[in-house]
Amino acid sequence: MANIADVAKAAGVSASTVSYVLSGKRTISKETADRVHRAIREMDYRPNAGARALASARTNIIGLVVPLRAGQNVPVVMEFVAAVVTRARSHDHDVLLLTQDEGVDGLRRVAASALVDALIVMDVQAKDPRLTALRSLDTPAVLIGVPERSTGLSAVDLDFAAAGSRAIEHLAELGHRRIGFIGQPPKVYERGTGYAERLLTGLHTAAAEHDVTLSVAPCESSMAGLRASVTQLLDEQPGLTALIVHNESVLPALREVLLERERRLPDDVAVVAICPDDMASSHGIDYTNIAIPADELGTAAVDMVMSRLPGKNSAETRLLAPDLTVRDTTPDLKAR
Repeated sequence: MANIADVAKAAGVSASTVSYVLSGKRTISKETADRVHRAIREMDYRPNAGARALASARTNIIGLVVPLRAGQNVPVVMEFVAAVVTRARSHDHDVLLLTQDEGVDGLRRVAASALVDALIVMDVQAKDPRLTALRSLDTPAVLIGVPERSTGLSAVDLDFAAAGSRAIEHLAELGHRRIGFIGQPPKVYERGTGYAERLLTGLHTAAAEHDVTLSVAPCESSMAGLRASVTQLLDEQPGLTALIVHNESVLPALREVLLERERRLPDDVAVVAICPDDMASSHGIDYTNIAIPADELGTAAVDMVMSRLPGKNSAETRLLAPDLTVRDTTPDLKAR
């Protein structure tokens, strides 16, 4: 197994130069640093984690805070986790997954332990009680999700308000004026989850702009929950011709439940799903969807938090524009 002396010899530098390249403690020319990194890759050198941490005052670990709470879609959460882990490895960092819902105390405990160099925090509420603690910590942090007031914190997310507007706009352009929204489980809204509230804002704003009647039904992630939500929406609007669905768990059963109410998909009811692309195309029918770009968001969160490690970058908020892909479930009503 290669050691630091072997890397130094291969790169034509001293062992201390290799150490400085790894730790960042001294400025090394780009040409020399590139030579050292090339030798590290070619020799598959892996510095001892403990020694590296002592030398650099870093652990090379990012803490990913993703409390597993009621109403979450775990497969979607894991897409975010996979994206963060993959990108972190490209920065030579590992990821410590923190899933217990410990709130403020948990954040302070992790920061005080010096277990991680930085934090990425998911499942952000509009009025998240963790924000004050995050602002007070020396540990850099990035939110995946945008609260009402993100001052002093970096955050990245899909522009859910724009996503809601885009879904209504697409259906309105096709001639739909009576639309239902099948949402997340009630617990998500009760917590005041940021993305859910912003999506509802976008839906209601666009419905008013396009003269659309919109009915909203939170939906438990089960067949019974879906039946209850569809029944509620059809009772409120018997002439409903379109649905927007922001609950990936119920997409596989949607066509069956609509048929129980003598509504065919997409002939009688058009559908726009707000979900990852892979979940839009695996249910026997390809759903028109607005993508939840887990890979792009996870990658951006890691890059943002790594840029803050030297303590030089100011806080920023990034909202990714929604991307709508038209598939089988939104035929043109006006063309019939």
